Amino acid sequence: MFNLFQAIPSISTAELAEKLKEKPTILDVRTPSEYQSGHIPGAKNHPLDKINSYRQKNTETVYVICQSGMRSKQAARALKKQGYEVVNVAGGMNRWTNSTRKGKYA
Repeated sequence: MFNLFQAIPSISTAELAEKLKEKPTILDVRTPSEYQSGHIPGAKNHPLDKINSYRQKNTETVYVICQSGMRSKQAARALKKQGYEVVNVAGGMNRWTNSTRKGKYA
């Protein structure tokens, strides 16, 4: 039986940093201005309020990040309902200590 309330797996920002060399799919669900002020290189911006319109190939794990971990948890639940394999990044950008990129594009 499919359980909509199953736990969303999560990883730390340090664990995500280790995965960067594998070029994972990272979805930053903060607002465009938050994203432009500094994001993980390679992360795509798709704000939480537009998460239901997210469409990408459904074959890779999607790592979801926001500022603190609350919005990404909501986004991860919505994406899981759409059939995506998702992992929440605990602590969000508040805990990210590696390099960031500023501007519109990853």
